[in-house]
Amino acid sequence: MRVLTLTTVAGLLLLASQAVAQQQTQTGQVKPPAQAAPAQKPATPPQKPATPPATQAPAPLPPLPFPEGAKVAYVDIQQIANDSIEGKGYAAKVQALNQKRSSELAEKNKALQASQQKLAQGASAMNESAQASLQKEIERQQVEIQRFTQDAQAEIQDLQTQLQAEFQKKIMPVIEQVAVKRGLYMVFSRDAGIVWANRGLDLTADVIKAFDAAAISPAAKPPGPPE
Repeated sequence: MRVLTLTTVAGLLLLASQAVAQQQTQTGQVKPPAQAAPAQKPATPPQKPATPPATQAPAPLPPLPFPEGAKVAYVDIQQIANDSIEGKGYAAKVQALNQKRSSELAEKNKALQASQQKLAQGASAMNESAQASLQKEIERQQVEIQRFTQDAQAEIQDLQTQLQAEFQKKIMPVIEQVAVKRGLYMVFSRDAGIVWANRGLDLTADVIKAFDAAAISPAAKPPGPPE
């Protein structure tokens, strides 16, 4: 079965910031004490692209009855992840961690910008020792931003991997439960690439219903954050 991807768009912020921070570290050379270092542009998240004009989504096709006597069916794993209670909970955890690390990165960028502006605006009033000291602080902040970005990306990736494994572990028994109830021999994954199939063979809605029922059952243990 294809591995589920619980990636958030906001995660691209950290990747972009990492690339900018690396470029700053490479270009942020120490200037001679007698010469003021030019202010450098801090690492900043990329601007969001303009939202395209809203287009009317096509109306969903009506469900079809399950073909009588059918022994095979298929499910859409990504749709289960998007629409089920468990899947939405996992995505929210990744989003929350991403937003937290992005906010922390923004604060570090803000501090770097303040140091750069201080060097640019007060260079003429600083002695050589003060200029050199501030330049070193700027370089330290740049390295810290680069390392923080790399660590944040690794942390988010680790969380995604753990939640993907947890999702797969929980969804397989549910798919088996629905398949046995239908008397099926095989269940395929639409995500793996089905060229064509009778839509009546789509058990995605049934699996989501059973998955949600298990999630809200008092006996079911809701997924918790990783240790």
